[in-house]
Order: sequence, then structure tokens, then C-alpha cells
Amino acid sequence: MEHGGTSGGFPAHASWLELSASALRHNVEVFRALEASTGGPRRMLGVVLKGNAYGHGFREVLPLVHPLADVLYLITPQDALAVRAFERERGLGARQVLVMGPIGSDEAVALAREGVDAVVADLSWREVGAALRAARLERPLRVHVHIDTGLGREGFTLEQLPRDTAFLAQEREVFELAGVLSHFSNTEDVTEQGYALAQLEAFEVGVARLVEQLSPARSPQRHIAASAASLVLPRARYDSLRVGISLYGLWPSPETRLSARLVLGELPTLRPVLSWRCRSQVVKWLPEGSYVGYGCTYRCSEPTRIAVLPVGYYDGYPRLVSGKAHVLVNGRRCPVLGRVMMNHLIVDVTRVTSDERPVTATLLGHEGDEQVSAEALAGWAQTIHYEVVTRLGAHLRRVVVD
Repeated sequence: MEHGGTSGGFPAHASWLELSASALRHNVEVFRALEASTGGPRRMLGVVLKGNAYGHGFREVLPLVHPLADVLYLITPQDALAVRAFERERGLGARQVLVMGPIGSDEAVALAREGVDAVVADLSWREVGAALRAARLERPLRVHVHIDTGLGREGFTLEQLPRDTAFLAQEREVFELAGVLSHFSNTEDVTEQGYALAQLEAFEVGVARLVEQLSPARSPQRHIAASAASLVLPRARYDSLRVGISLYGLWPSPETRLSARLVLGELPTLRPVLSWRCRSQVVKWLPEGSYVGYGCTYRCSEPTRIAVLPVGYYDGYPRLVSGKAHVLVNGRRCPVLGRVMMNHLIVDVTRVTSDERPVTATLLGHEGDEQVSAEALAGWAQTIHYEVVTRLGAHLRRVVVD
């Protein structure tokens, strides 16, 4: 396709994101293989599409993962209802969908009617039960009870079970126990998983208490393993995996990569799904001694050919990488000069192009033998790659490529 045109209402000069469908399929296969290697009954593979699909684009990623996943994990009811609308429009079978974020009473009624699961994490759900009863639903709302095993965020602690979940037993006509979940606190930042193992013990105690209290017709789905635990804690895989950051080809942390090598013997290959590219607005020479950008923070020590890229911190390119980052042009590294601006980025292309014709820069991704990874950009910005990708502007054009 031709980039930099005006078709579809996009400006002539803009950056865009490329999403590799083949990389995403590969990453799903990696976790399918992990699930199969655990032995025992088949586990479901769930994919996490929160945060605009980790910045990759919910609308663009959904058609790619829908045929590959068993469960879709979302944060907002709006995204869950968008999944159901997508399925109807395309005549697709309904996937299991779980909303893991907060839900109001009216939203709970809508989810129940659409056959979407919800997470019950606190006593406010007693009020939701009243709304469900008043709605006279044809079927109960399928719920997954959240146990706080040590993250200290949502969920019922073991001390609250079974006292604070008694309303679920009293409201069986509107609540159906479909699952039990928790979140790890510290699997990514360490290679020693003692705290995670203690959380598993607490989780299993909590599951047993809920099953005894609620006597569900079917065993509830148990899920606690996000990307890191799916990779390095086989015991945590239970009935479903919740793959988030690694679905998009990014390792949760260097510690996870090290632990995976030790636990699995052979390190899986994850392929980044996202590349970020930008066509230059102008390429020109600056004389020796010229200042570049706001604050006069960079001065050319020699005649310098620069490329002005129409992309900046408004789009999600971190301002903290000013003077530290590089982009790729013609397969070679080009330093970012001066400050990252709201809508502009200036790079030195003196040694990678011989004239002033427009160039295309890779801000994230591979070009030739070189790469700018999300981890590298996060390092320059003194943050984590989760933040880098999820802050990519929702306004950016996202293009699916193979």
C-alpha cells in the first residue's frame, strides 16, 4: 500500500502503525504449545485486549485474535459489547468474553443479556443483584469471583470468604458462578517465585471455599496466569491462560526471559507485532553551529542534514527520550536531535541519505538488520515498555500487514 497519501481521511504527513498478523499468529502458537506441554486436560487460551489492545488497536486486533483464542479478556463493558456486535456483523460464533474491570448495574444487565461474563470483586455487587432481578433476565449473569491473594487491589481476601460472598449463594437466580480468578503481584520482577507460590496456595484455598459455599453445577474456571506466569510457572496455568503483553511479542521483563530459559530449557521466540513508521515532513541542510529545536539544547558541530518528522509526544513518542533515542532510516540508526516536541521530531540523516528527498523513518520495529525495540525506547524514557505501547495515540493509523 502507499503510505503518506490522503485516502481515508488521513493527512499526507503522518506516522502510522503496522501490525503483523503473522507475528501475532506465531505468538499464539507459542502459548498453545506451552499449554499442551503441561499435560492433563486441555486449557483454554485467553487473550487480553485491554488498553486498546496494549496500544495496538482494539478494532484492528480483534479480527486477528477472534479465531485464534478461546477467551477474550477485556476491561470495559463497552469493549465486550463491541465484541458481540462484531460477531453478529460477521456471522461468527460467540466467544467467551470476560469483563475484568468495574461494571455498573445497567451495564451488568446488558452483559447478562449478551452472554458476557463479569468479575465480582467486592460487596457493591449486592446492589447489582437487585438490578439483575428487576430486569427479569432469561439467564443469570455468569460471574468470576476475584480473590485477592496478595496484590492488594481488587478482590475478596481469604478472611472475607465465605462471609462476604454469601449474597452469591442467596442470589443464584441472577448470579451463576462460572470462574474464580486472581492476579499475581511479583512474578515479573524476580527470578525466585516464593511469593507467587504463596499466592497459589492462597488461591487454591479460596477456590475450595467458594466451591463449598456455592456448589456450582460445573467446576469453575480457575485462572491466575498472565504472560509471565504462563511462561515460568506451569502450576499456575490451571484452566485458562490470560496472555497480555506477550501476545504482542514482548517479554514481560528481562527476569521473565531468564526464568523462562531455565524453566523451559529452550527459550521461546516471541515476535513483536507492532512497527511504527513516519514519513518526513522536510529534509534539509543546517549550517555548522545551528541550533535544533526548543531550548537550543542541541547545536550542530558540523553541517548537518536533518529530517523533520511530523510525530511527537502528542502521538505517544516519549519526551524523555530527547537527545537519547534514535530512529532507523534506510536500515541505519539516526540520532534524535534536541527535544521531542508535541508534533515534531528532528533526526540527523547526514550519513544515511545523499539528498533532500523525503525519507521514511522507523520509530519502533525492524528495518534491515537494525531494530528499535519497545524495551529500548522505554529504557531511554526511564519507563517500561507496557507504558510505551499503551500510550500510542488512538488517533494513529493502524495498518494490518502479514
